[in-house]
Amino acid sequence: MLPLLLLLLLLPMRSLPLRLLPLHLPASQLPTRHLPSRLYSSSGAQWRGVVKAVDNGKHKHTYAYPSSALSGLPFPPPYSASSPPFFVLGVETSCDDTCAAVLLSDGTVLSEAKASQTDLHEGYGGVVPNLAKGAHEAAIGPVIARALADAGVAAAELGAVAATVGPGLEICLRVGARAARGIAAEHGLPFAAVHHLEAHILMSRLPPAAEVTFPFLALLVSGGHCQLLRCGGLGRCEVVGGTLDDSLGEAYDKVARMLGLPVGGGGGPAVEELALEGDHRNVKLPVPMQQRKDCDFSFAGLKNAFRMANGRARELRGVGEGEELPRLDRADLAASFQWSAVRHLEQRVGRAMGRCEEEGAGIDRLVVVGGVAANAAVRGALERLCGERGWQFSAPEPRLCTDNGVMAAWAGIEKLRAGVSDDAGADEVFARYPFARPREEGPL
Repeated sequence: MLPLLLLLLLLPMRSLPLRLLPLHLPASQLPTRHLPSRLYSSSGAQWRGVVKAVDNGKHKHTYAYPSSALSGLPFPPPYSASSPPFFVLGVETSCDDTCAAVLLSDGTVLSEAKASQTDLHEGYGGVVPNLAKGAHEAAIGPVIARALADAGVAAAELGAVAATVGPGLEICLRVGARAARGIAAEHGLPFAAVHHLEAHILMSRLPPAAEVTFPFLALLVSGGHCQLLRCGGLGRCEVVGGTLDDSLGEAYDKVARMLGLPVGGGGGPAVEELALEGDHRNVKLPVPMQQRKDCDFSFAGLKNAFRMANGRARELRGVGEGEELPRLDRADLAASFQWSAVRHLEQRVGRAMGRCEEEGAGIDRLVVVGGVAANAAVRGALERLCGERGWQFSAPEPRLCTDNGVMAAWAGIEKLRAGVSDDAGADEVFARYPFARPREEGPL
């Protein structure tokens, strides 16, 4: 025992696992990567997500609804069913698609326009921010003009303008936000600053889908995010679980690259399509974190297990550098990755559903949103889970799961109808924009 203790004392402190760190240190003095995966309120009753998913007191900007209509409203408040209808232009440039749409205030989609950058980034294996910014700058004017023309609405006839201001690639966000704010300022229109993640969540409430009322549990799965949130109202999303490392969409992209599949439009659709030809039982991959009792996610271990399985298959087949495995082998690998990833989602979502039931929060609906929500295996598994537990299931139609202008416009409409708007003269966008910790108001 003594030699072991001496050895531990000689090791650099940062190389020790969490269980060997001095337990008397306050959490604020521990390295960020060792912080607990859940943050609790002083009462201990709240349960919130991982540090990267929620405000931990270190972020300069957090997202919360404004308390008033800073740039006015397109109707005499308060909003009601008898309020006059109005048009809203929505602009979205958070990553690599330049998007705009015009909606009527009842949710009717009048037009959509998008300039894709898939071909631009295909050769790089991912989005190159500077290239994306330049493409947005070239496309933003024509895309907005096309959305307005297709809707038959002039800019002066709009009731308001909405744009995504974060989170996302800052230099890309700025292109769309400045264009939208410029239109609002030129025509004296109300402006709604849209939170990208909340906009995805609110797509579940876009008519004519079945009415989705608060509160509900949301799973947001995309290329940049993997979060479970309890949504108690507009601007009131509480993160209860998040990824400790990769997002699911990011893991799909990396698997696609290892299999030699195209990733310019996102590796997820390519892996999903190939997995249909394979049998997951032919390749054994682990389901992550089965011993952990929280609601967090992790895909780094699964990704590494996939890398090793892919390497073993290549060695077994004698496949050299620059050569591809036989398609059936690649299909089995893709099917196994997807099976394990979806089981992981099911288990974590099921645990969050159980907690909602135990707390008596009045939540019996799961909303699945984000780009990965277009995946049929993900949708099917979670819809079955809801059926087994007596929950309702909601998800936008697949084409509206990925980034689009409709989500920006609809989130803006929801905000305006709630009686709030943002300063059109501001120029801020936010690469990181965590949800603010909700005030201690009791159950959502």
